[in-house]
Amino acid sequence: MSDDETTSITPLAARRAFMTEPDLGAGNFLQYALDANPHRAVPFVFSHHTDHRGQVVLRGHSLNDLARTRDRYARWYWSTGVRPGEPVGVVIAEGLEPLLHFLALTALGAIPAMVNDAMRPDVMLRYLDHVGVVGVVADDTTRLAAAYRSAPHRRPRFLALTAEVQAFDADTARLPERYPHQHDPADVVALIHSSGTTGTPKSTMLGHRQFWDGKQPRMVRFPAEPYDRLMSLMPHTHAGGLSYFLTAVLLGLPVVVMADWRRPVVEPVMEAFQPTMVASFPRTFVELATGDLPVKGAARVHSWFNTGDAAHHGHIRRLVQLGERPAGLIKPWLLPSEAAAESALPGSQFVDGLGSSEMGMALFGGITTPETPRNDRCVGKPLEVVTRAAVLDPTGGEVPDGTVGMLAVQTPSRTPGYWHDPRLTSSFELNGYWLTGDVARREADGTFYHLDRTVDVIDTLDGPVYSLPVEEILLADCAEVVRDCSVLGIPGPDGGQLPVAVVQLQAEATGWSATEILDLANRELTRAGLASLAAVRIAETPADFPLGPTGKVLKRELRARLATLLTGPPSNPDEATATDAAGPAAVASARGTAGVAGSASDADDADGRVETPLAAAGTA
Repeated sequence: MSDDETTSITPLAARRAFMTEPDLGAGNFLQYALDANPHRAVPFVFSHHTDHRGQVVLRGHSLNDLARTRDRYARWYWSTGVRPGEPVGVVIAEGLEPLLHFLALTALGAIPAMVNDAMRPDVMLRYLDHVGVVGVVADDTTRLAAAYRSAPHRRPRFLALTAEVQAFDADTARLPERYPHQHDPADVVALIHSSGTTGTPKSTMLGHRQFWDGKQPRMVRFPAEPYDRLMSLMPHTHAGGLSYFLTAVLLGLPVVVMADWRRPVVEPVMEAFQPTMVASFPRTFVELATGDLPVKGAARVHSWFNTGDAAHHGHIRRLVQLGERPAGLIKPWLLPSEAAAESALPGSQFVDGLGSSEMGMALFGGITTPETPRNDRCVGKPLEVVTRAAVLDPTGGEVPDGTVGMLAVQTPSRTPGYWHDPRLTSSFELNGYWLTGDVARREADGTFYHLDRTVDVIDTLDGPVYSLPVEEILLADCAEVVRDCSVLGIPGPDGGQLPVAVVQLQAEATGWSATEILDLANRELTRAGLASLAAVRIAETPADFPLGPTGKVLKRELRARLATLLTGPPSNPDEATATDAAGPAAVASARGTAGVAGSASDADDADGRVETPLAAAGTA
């Protein structure tokens, strides 16, 4: 076969047309891809499983395959009584399957409420009740059914197994006369939840046009040559996973939709799929960048795409040593075909994007290559979809360049708000801006630095300390010992908070004591002009370093566990306080050195806010 017969890439002219198509959006992108891509029978979306021999098996799906499955599932939902505008709970394990249900429900004009299946059943029940779902499709309905038996008045119209939908005989059912549904620009097409670690999860609305706004330039700028292959490690019940899937479908870009972000699953699939691009939240990049690097799986990688929280330099600098890249990739004005014609350079590029479900996409992005000088916590300049970005004080006024405050944006890509919660929505709106929940500063050249989440700022007696710059030092300058870490504030003996680090050790550093790590860390922090740590605690087991469903460290849980570390009984052998290491003066030193640079590690913080930015600010 010729290359033209085997490629799945949408022709460039069609991709350019997508950029100005007024009716295209998150609710109908598959239909536009079907109409515009002549290669609709070529498999390009891959799912994966491991066979009885332990070998990775990749299964390809074409645009035609996606449409057939969409229509079959839509017939089931329509026969069950689902109608436009109705929310339906989708509680399905990560991978391609929840995306297929998203396509089916949006084709009917219904609203998929995408739920991570790792959510606790009691929290899930509260969330589904808050959303007001008319039904739920889940891989396992046992726990939900039991929960609903104790509250039958809250039970939705149907509770069905995923297998029931998959086995449905579509010939026995019909579709509505107008199909697929014709969306209005403001239609809500999905609900994405926060983690719910402190209560009922918040539900971020994604709009038909809003969630497409800002992604148009990807149609010509995102690498889409016949040799390009994307590995999507995002949770696909999350806005990040949906965003990359939408992009891949419109481009016809070969993509493997991963069902797990953990390295033991990821690395074998990398070796089998040989991606040129990898998209993920930071957690997988932490795993890939520690220990032996995935040289074989990353041999063809030219780009790593990070979104959500900004990644750490200590991990980025290792990943960009892998793979190779066309020289033109670092010249953003080149089209992919022009970049591909240039000579290859050793190493890859890391595209670090700061975004959230509320922002609709990554709105800031910095590029790191092996040649890029270190520039901790720099997230670059706003992308072109951002009408205006600013750093505000609590009254909504812009602070001078170089001053720390609340990061705020004006952009058509921001969420319409939180489902059934206009009061919460309004708490993130200030002076015409959307408050992202981040603490940042802007330099005179328009470059932004991401310092912390508003809820994670460490409020010492001598002023705020920002956790993320401290984490940068531990991960980059103490890398021979520290594999990963989380820095947080806990109560000090004299009031206020003090910075404490919970660290995971490198495999070869198991002989290090907490006191030795504290000494090393504080030497490096002092050299960088940042606050000293009051204590270090070594995470001996995975349970000591709790992660949310999307792999983010749960800082709130760590704060609760360690609340009496500095004020209670003497420390345990696996932790060291500054008093243990160097006497009371070391604690005073930690208070007396306020850092000026730190990111959200809490899953709740990335996608929805427990505290409003105004209540948590105090950091300007």
